[in-house]
Amino acid sequence: MTTSTDYRPLEDRLGHAFRDRSFLLQALTHRSFLNENADHPYPHNERLEFLGDAVLELVVTEYLFRNYANDEGDLTNWRAALVNAITLAGIARDLQFEEFLLMSKGELRDKDSKARTYILANAIEAIIGAIYMDGGMPAAETFVNKHILSHLQKILDLELYVDPKSKFQETAQELLGTTPTYKVLEEVGPDHAKEFTIGVYLGKDLVAVGKGTSKQEAQVAAAEAGLDAKEWRTRKTKEVKEIK
Repeated sequence: MTTSTDYRPLEDRLGHAFRDRSFLLQALTHRSFLNENADHPYPHNERLEFLGDAVLELVVTEYLFRNYANDEGDLTNWRAALVNAITLAGIARDLQFEEFLLMSKGELRDKDSKARTYILANAIEAIIGAIYMDGGMPAAETFVNKHILSHLQKILDLELYVDPKSKFQETAQELLGTTPTYKVLEEVGPDHAKEFTIGVYLGKDLVAVGKGTSKQEAQVAAAEAGLDAKEWRTRKTKEVKEIK
Protein backbone atom coordinates (compact mmCIF):
# COMPACT_ATOMS: atom_id res chain seq x y z
CA MET A 1 0.00 0.00 0.00
CA THR A 2 1.37 3.39 -0.91
CA THR A 3 1.15 6.40 1.37
CA SER A 4 1.00 8.69 -1.65
CA THR A 5 -2.31 9.92 -2.97
CA ASP A 6 -0.82 10.76 -6.35
CA TYR A 7 -2.01 8.05 -8.72
CA ARG A 8 -0.79 9.80 -11.88
CA PRO A 9 2.43 7.72 -12.13
CA LEU A 10 0.31 4.57 -11.99
CA GLU A 11 -2.12 5.92 -14.57
CA ASP A 12 0.84 6.77 -16.81
CA ARG A 13 2.07 3.17 -16.62
CA LEU A 14 -1.41 1.83 -17.24
CA GLY A 15 -1.83 4.19 -20.19
CA HIS A 16 -5.22 5.43 -18.96
CA ALA A 17 -6.08 8.62 -17.06
CA PHE A 18 -9.27 7.92 -15.13
CA ARG A 19 -12.09 10.40 -15.39
CA ASP A 20 -13.69 8.71 -12.37
CA ARG A 21 -10.83 7.60 -10.14
CA SER A 22 -13.18 5.67 -7.85
CA PHE A 23 -13.05 2.84 -10.38
CA LEU A 24 -9.26 2.71 -10.03
CA LEU A 25 -9.38 2.81 -6.23
CA GLN A 26 -11.95 0.02 -6.16
CA ALA A 27 -9.77 -2.07 -8.49
CA LEU A 28 -6.85 -1.66 -6.09
CA THR A 29 -8.83 -2.71 -3.00
CA HIS A 30 -8.32 -6.33 -1.96
CA ARG A 31 -10.96 -7.98 0.20
CA SER A 32 -8.51 -8.38 3.10
CA PHE A 33 -8.05 -4.60 3.39
CA LEU A 34 -11.70 -4.12 4.33
CA ASN A 35 -11.34 -6.49 7.28
CA GLU A 36 -8.96 -3.98 8.90
CA ASN A 37 -10.43 -0.78 7.45
CA ALA A 38 -14.20 -0.89 7.81
CA ASP A 39 -14.50 2.82 7.01
CA HIS A 40 -12.84 2.46 3.58
CA PRO A 41 -15.20 4.21 1.12
CA TYR A 42 -14.83 1.66 -1.71
CA PRO A 43 -15.86 -1.99 -2.02
CA HIS A 44 -13.32 -4.72 -2.77
CA ASN A 45 -12.32 -5.41 -6.34
CA GLU A 46 -13.99 -8.76 -7.00
CA ARG A 47 -16.93 -7.37 -9.00
CA LEU A 48 -14.55 -5.43 -11.25
CA GLU A 49 -12.42 -8.57 -11.54
CA PHE A 50 -15.50 -10.47 -12.74
CA LEU A 51 -16.14 -7.82 -15.39
CA GLY A 52 -12.50 -7.49 -16.41
CA ASP A 53 -12.12 -11.24 -16.86
CA ALA A 54 -14.95 -11.22 -19.41
CA VAL A 55 -13.59 -8.15 -21.23
CA LEU A 56 -10.09 -9.62 -21.34
CA GLU A 57 -11.29 -12.94 -22.72
CA LEU A 58 -13.38 -11.22 -25.43
CA VAL A 59 -10.57 -8.89 -26.58
CA VAL A 60 -7.99 -11.70 -26.69
CA THR A 61 -10.39 -14.12 -28.37
CA GLU A 62 -11.37 -11.64 -31.08
CA TYR A 63 -7.73 -10.74 -31.73
CA LEU A 64 -6.71 -14.38 -32.14
CA PHE A 65 -9.74 -15.12 -34.33
CA ARG A 66 -9.03 -12.20 -36.65
CA ASN A 67 -5.28 -12.76 -36.94
CA TYR A 68 -4.71 -16.53 -36.93
CA ALA A 69 -6.25 -19.33 -38.99
CA ASN A 70 -5.29 -22.11 -36.57
CA ASP A 71 -7.97 -24.40 -35.22
CA GLU A 72 -9.98 -23.85 -32.05
CA GLY A 73 -7.67 -26.01 -29.95
CA ASP A 74 -4.58 -23.95 -30.78
CA LEU A 75 -6.37 -20.64 -30.21
CA THR A 76 -7.74 -21.88 -26.89
CA ASN A 77 -4.26 -22.89 -25.71
CA TRP A 78 -2.75 -19.56 -26.80
CA ARG A 79 -5.47 -17.63 -25.02
CA ALA A 80 -5.00 -19.67 -21.85
CA ALA A 81 -1.27 -18.93 -21.88
CA LEU A 82 -1.96 -15.20 -22.27
CA VAL A 83 -4.53 -14.88 -19.49
CA ASN A 84 -3.32 -17.35 -16.87
CA ALA A 85 -2.40 -16.18 -13.38
CA ILE A 86 1.36 -16.42 -13.87
CA THR A 87 1.32 -14.29 -17.03
CA LEU A 88 -1.03 -11.69 -15.53
CA ALA A 89 0.92 -11.49 -12.25
CA GLY A 90 4.10 -10.91 -14.24
CA ILE A 91 2.41 -8.08 -16.12
CA ALA A 92 1.25 -6.59 -12.80
CA ARG A 93 4.85 -6.60 -11.56
CA ASP A 94 6.04 -5.03 -14.82
CA LEU A 95 3.52 -2.24 -14.33
CA GLN A 96 4.71 -1.77 -10.74
CA PHE A 97 1.29 -1.28 -9.25
CA GLU A 98 1.81 -3.72 -6.38
CA GLU A 99 2.79 -0.81 -4.13
CA PHE A 100 -0.62 0.78 -4.76
CA LEU A 101 -2.64 -2.31 -3.82
CA LEU A 102 -4.67 -1.96 -0.64
CA MET A 103 -4.25 -5.20 1.35
CA SER A 104 -4.23 -6.33 4.96
CA LYS A 105 -0.98 -6.21 6.92
CA GLY A 106 -0.73 -9.98 6.68
CA GLU A 107 -1.12 -10.00 2.91
CA LEU A 108 1.43 -7.20 2.58
CA ARG A 109 4.04 -9.29 4.39
CA ASP A 110 3.38 -12.41 2.29
CA LYS A 111 5.06 -11.14 -0.88
CA ASP A 112 6.38 -14.30 -2.51
CA SER A 113 3.51 -16.73 -1.97
CA LYS A 114 1.28 -18.39 -4.52
CA ALA A 115 -1.57 -16.35 -2.99
CA ARG A 116 0.21 -13.10 -3.96
CA THR A 117 0.44 -14.33 -7.56
CA TYR A 118 -3.35 -14.73 -7.66
CA ILE A 119 -3.95 -11.38 -5.93
CA LEU A 120 -1.86 -9.65 -8.61
CA ALA A 121 -3.50 -11.55 -11.47
CA ASN A 122 -6.97 -10.77 -10.14
CA ALA A 123 -5.99 -7.12 -9.73
CA ILE A 124 -5.01 -6.93 -13.40
CA GLU A 125 -8.47 -8.20 -14.33
CA ALA A 126 -10.03 -5.67 -11.94
CA ILE A 127 -7.96 -2.89 -13.56
CA ILE A 128 -9.28 -3.98 -16.98
CA GLY A 129 -12.82 -3.85 -15.58
CA ALA A 130 -12.16 -0.39 -14.14
CA ILE A 131 -10.76 0.90 -17.44
CA TYR A 132 -13.77 -0.53 -19.27
CA MET A 133 -16.20 1.19 -16.90
CA ASP A 134 -14.31 4.48 -17.12
CA GLY A 135 -13.44 4.57 -20.83
CA GLY A 136 -15.47 1.87 -22.56
CA MET A 137 -14.29 -0.95 -24.79
CA PRO A 138 -11.82 1.17 -26.84
CA ALA A 139 -9.87 2.05 -23.70
CA ALA A 140 -9.93 -1.55 -22.46
CA GLU A 141 -8.77 -2.82 -25.87
CA THR A 142 -5.90 -0.33 -25.87
CA PHE A 143 -4.74 -1.62 -22.48
CA VAL A 144 -5.04 -5.31 -23.43
CA ASN A 145 -3.28 -4.78 -26.76
CA LYS A 146 -0.38 -2.90 -25.18
CA HIS A 147 0.18 -4.85 -22.01
CA ILE A 148 -1.13 -8.37 -22.64
CA LEU A 149 -1.30 -9.20 -26.34
CA SER A 150 2.24 -7.83 -26.64
CA HIS A 151 3.35 -11.07 -24.92
CA LEU A 152 1.82 -13.30 -27.61
CA GLN A 153 4.86 -13.52 -29.87
CA LYS A 154 7.07 -14.75 -27.02
CA ILE A 155 4.44 -17.33 -26.08
CA LEU A 156 4.34 -18.57 -29.68
CA ASP A 157 8.11 -18.48 -30.20
CA LEU A 158 8.87 -20.44 -27.01
CA GLU A 159 5.70 -22.57 -27.17
CA LEU A 160 4.82 -21.52 -23.63
CA TYR A 161 1.25 -22.64 -24.32
CA VAL A 162 2.36 -26.29 -24.36
CA ASP A 163 2.34 -28.25 -21.10
CA PRO A 164 6.05 -28.40 -20.11
CA LYS A 165 5.94 -32.06 -19.07
CA SER A 166 4.34 -33.09 -22.36
CA LYS A 167 6.79 -31.02 -24.42
CA PHE A 168 9.82 -32.33 -22.51
CA GLN A 169 8.66 -35.93 -22.90
CA GLU A 170 7.78 -35.62 -26.60
CA THR A 171 11.11 -33.94 -27.41
CA ALA A 172 13.13 -36.45 -25.39
CA GLN A 173 11.42 -39.33 -27.17
CA GLU A 174 11.85 -37.70 -30.59
CA LEU A 175 15.53 -36.80 -30.18
CA LEU A 176 16.85 -39.42 -27.78
CA GLY A 177 14.33 -42.25 -27.80
CA THR A 178 14.10 -41.84 -24.02
CA THR A 179 11.18 -41.20 -21.69
CA PRO A 180 12.04 -38.85 -18.79
CA THR A 181 11.50 -39.88 -15.19
CA TYR A 182 10.90 -37.75 -12.10
CA LYS A 183 12.27 -38.38 -8.60
CA VAL A 184 11.59 -36.62 -5.30
CA LEU A 185 14.92 -35.25 -4.08
CA GLU A 186 13.69 -33.43 -0.99
CA GLU A 187 10.46 -32.98 0.94
CA VAL A 188 10.35 -30.34 3.69
CA GLY A 189 7.75 -28.63 5.85
CA PRO A 190 4.63 -29.71 7.74
CA ASP A 191 1.87 -31.66 6.01
CA HIS A 192 -0.24 -28.55 5.38
CA ALA A 193 2.67 -26.58 3.86
CA LYS A 194 5.09 -28.99 2.23
CA GLU A 195 7.63 -28.02 -0.41
CA PHE A 196 8.86 -30.67 -2.82
CA THR A 197 12.11 -30.67 -4.77
CA ILE A 198 11.95 -32.97 -7.78
CA GLY A 199 14.55 -33.86 -10.36
CA VAL A 200 13.86 -34.78 -13.98
CA TYR A 201 16.14 -37.48 -15.38
CA LEU A 202 17.00 -38.79 -18.82
CA GLY A 203 18.25 -42.26 -18.08
CA LYS A 204 20.58 -41.87 -15.10
CA ASP A 205 21.40 -38.24 -15.87
CA LEU A 206 19.83 -35.48 -13.78
CA VAL A 207 18.80 -32.76 -16.24
CA ALA A 208 17.11 -30.18 -14.02
CA VAL A 209 15.40 -29.58 -10.68
CA GLY A 210 12.08 -27.94 -9.80
CA LYS A 211 10.33 -26.94 -6.58
CA GLY A 212 6.63 -26.71 -5.75
CA THR A 213 4.01 -27.06 -3.05
CA SER A 214 2.82 -30.30 -4.66
CA LYS A 215 4.62 -33.07 -6.52
CA GLN A 216 2.81 -32.15 -9.73
CA GLU A 217 3.81 -28.48 -9.43
CA ALA A 218 7.43 -29.44 -8.77
CA GLN A 219 7.44 -31.82 -11.76
CA VAL A 220 6.17 -29.06 -14.04
CA ALA A 221 8.85 -26.70 -12.70
CA ALA A 222 11.50 -29.37 -13.30
CA ALA A 223 10.26 -29.93 -16.86
CA GLU A 224 10.34 -26.17 -17.51
CA ALA A 225 13.91 -26.01 -16.24
CA GLY A 226 14.74 -29.07 -18.32
CA LEU A 227 13.49 -27.44 -21.50
CA ASP A 228 15.76 -24.48 -20.81
CA ALA A 229 18.73 -26.67 -19.87
CA LYS A 230 18.44 -28.74 -23.06
CA GLU A 231 17.51 -25.68 -25.18
CA TRP A 232 14.42 -27.49 -26.41
CA ARG A 233 11.93 -24.62 -26.08
CA THR A 234 12.11 -23.47 -29.69
CA ARG A 235 11.55 -26.86 -31.35
CA LYS A 236 8.30 -26.20 -33.19
CA THR A 237 5.55 -28.80 -33.04
CA LYS A 238 2.72 -26.67 -34.44
CA GLU A 239 2.56 -24.29 -37.37
CA VAL A 240 1.34 -20.80 -36.59
CA LYS A 241 -0.97 -19.74 -39.44
CA GLU A 242 -1.25 -15.98 -39.59
CA ILE A 243 -4.07 -14.42 -41.57
CA LYS A 244 -2.49 -11.95 -43.95
